Order: sequence, then C-alpha cells, then structure tokens
Amino acid sequence: MIRPSLVLVWPLALACAGGCSSRTGAASAAETATPAAASGRITLDATMRSSVTVKAVEERAIPDRLAIGAKVQFDEDRLARILVPVAGQVADLRVKVGDSVRKGQLLCTISSRDAAAAVAEHLESHNDLALAEKTAAMTQDLFDHEAASRIALHQAQSDLEKARSRVARTDETMRVLGLAEQPDLGHFNGRVPIAATIGGSVIERKVTEGQFVQPDSAPVMTVADPSTVWVVGDLFERDLSRASIGQEATITTAAYPDQRFHGRVTYISEAIDPQTRTAKVRVSVANPGGRLKPEMFATIELEIPTTARRLVVPARALFTEEGKSYVYAELSDGVFEKRAVEVEPGEGAERSIRGGLRGGDRIVVDGALLVRQEQQQRAS
Repeated sequence: MIRPSLVLVWPLALACAGGCSSRTGAASAAETATPAAASGRITLDATMRSSVTVKAVEERAIPDRLAIGAKVQFDEDRLARILVPVAGQVADLRVKVGDSVRKGQLLCTISSRDAAAAVAEHLESHNDLALAEKTAAMTQDLFDHEAASRIALHQAQSDLEKARSRVARTDETMRVLGLAEQPDLGHFNGRVPIAATIGGSVIERKVTEGQFVQPDSAPVMTVADPSTVWVVGDLFERDLSRASIGQEATITTAAYPDQRFHGRVTYISEAIDPQTRTAKVRVSVANPGGRLKPEMFATIELEIPTTARRLVVPARALFTEEGKSYVYAELSDGVFEKRAVEVEPGEGAERSIRGGLRGGDRIVVDGALLVRQEQQQRAS
C-alpha cells in the first residue's frame, strides 16, 4: 500500500520542482531588468549615439528680466492732426480712413470767401508797394535837386514802409493758407488746398463733402506713420532703479506670441502717479508691416544686468512629464540617465536651472525627444 503512494508523490514533486524553478528564473530575470528601468537609464548604440548632441552644462551670469504691462500707441512725433486755416466748405474730398498718403498729397480743398478776400488784399498790397517804391524814388530825386521838400520826402518814405509792412503781413497770410507757392494768385478760385504734412495712413476723418468747417483746434483728419510706434507701460515705484533711458527692451504681445519686437527706453516720467504708485515708461519700437496696432496690449521686458551666476541649459534639452522637467544626463559613453531638474520660471532659448544638475554635467542638448522615444519603446 505504501509503494503506490510513493509513485504518485514522486511525479508531483518533480512537477513542483519544475514549476518552482520556472518561477524562480522569471523572478531572477525581472530582478535583473528592474534596476535599469527604475533608474531611467538607457544605453544607445553607436548609430543612435551619433544622432544626439551632448554638451556640458555651463554656469554663467544671466541677466534678470523685468516685465511691465503696457499698451501700443502711435508715435506722437509721427502723427499729424490736419487743421483748416480758414472757414469754408469742404470740397474735392479725396481720401478716406485707411488710405495711404504721401507728404504734400492733396487731401481736400476748402472753398472760402475769406480766403478769396485775403488773396485780393495780398495782390493789392503788392501793387501798392510797387507804387510806393516808385513814389519814394521820384521824391528822393526831386529832393536831391531841391524840387521837393524834406516833409514830402519823409511822407514818401513813410508810405513805403507802410506798404512793405502790409506786404509782409499778407505774405504771411498766404503762407498760413498754403497759397505762398501758388504760381498765379491772380486767377485764384477761392479754394484753399489742404495737404498731408507727413506720409502715412489716414486714421481718422471727421468731415464729409460739402461740410462747413471753422479754423479751430478740432482736426478734420489725422494722418499717422505706423513705421515706428510707442509702447507705454506703468513701472512700479519699487522698480524705478532697474530701468533707465537708453536701456534695451523686448516687446511681446498676445497677438504674436512667437515674435519679439525690439526697442529702447526713450522716456521715464518725472512724477509718480499718486493713485497707482507707478511711473510711465516709453519704448520706441520699429514696426515693420504695421503689425503692432495702437491700443494693443503688450509686455515690455527689460534685461537687468546681474553678477549672480546660474546654471544654464538650452530650452530644447528639456522635456516635461507629468508636470515635471527632465533632461538626459550622460553617465558614460553611450549611457544616459533621465534626470529630474528644477527650472527657473521664464521663457527664451536658454533656461536657468535651480537644481538637479551641477556645472560640468554633460546632457543631451539636441535629440532629447529622440532618446525619450527610444526609451519608451524599449519599456513597452
């Protein structure tokens, strides 16, 4: 009765031994693979190693950046508010909002009886001057030959001076009216030309054809040259010592998030706003293509020189997983480790590292995403 039991137990023992041995081998293999996976290490062959670029982490002085909320405005030095010099009726209106104009281009004319009267007086004054010059010359000749009294000579010279003063006054009137360069005022039709004083675009027009206007301070049109604009921001009182006139500035906008505009600080206000405790800071910026529009929100970034040294890595060397930043650090030739790093807040082609690396550590600066993809494929 005992032998059959032994016969049955023996195969079971062999099966158990085989099964245990298989499980032990699997566990052993898992233990062998676990350390590399857990450490995030990966070994690249020579071909793949040649596809990535490795450089040592540098430590150098990186300037601080001061960000200032701002708005875009027209450059006041490149803005012309067009006024009419005389009362009258708008005629021959040639432009509308959005039209490009050149300096001296005719915008409209003003049909004016006052201008016609001024031109008539101007022509009369010149005729009177010619007559006064002849009278004064003739009287002088008669006086020299004792044929005219000194009183008559003084009267003729006085009339000549009055005529000259009147001509000077009417000449100035013609200049103000924009008629000084008119070739033949004798045929003036009563229309005063209104021309653009600068080249640019018409950004505002407040008159229509046939409208009556007055020579007051209200502009009938506004022309702006958008090739250069101002970006004006509010600089907090505590940051005044960090900004100066002539300082280089970088402008960013929500409309063009991937583009940087560059300029210089041209003005910092002399007084602090008592309500906001800020000073106005103005940056003059070239605006090719007119992409920066007035009233557009922008940010002024000022670089503040500093002597503090920081670890710096290219932004392309970093990648993010689950909200954390990582780089691939080289442990030895072809062997890399995924390493978590702390990155200073900011933007740009280079980023400051707060922790996780030391100066001289070698990291992948080109091809980090390629290494990451390879590691993920091997883990799957």
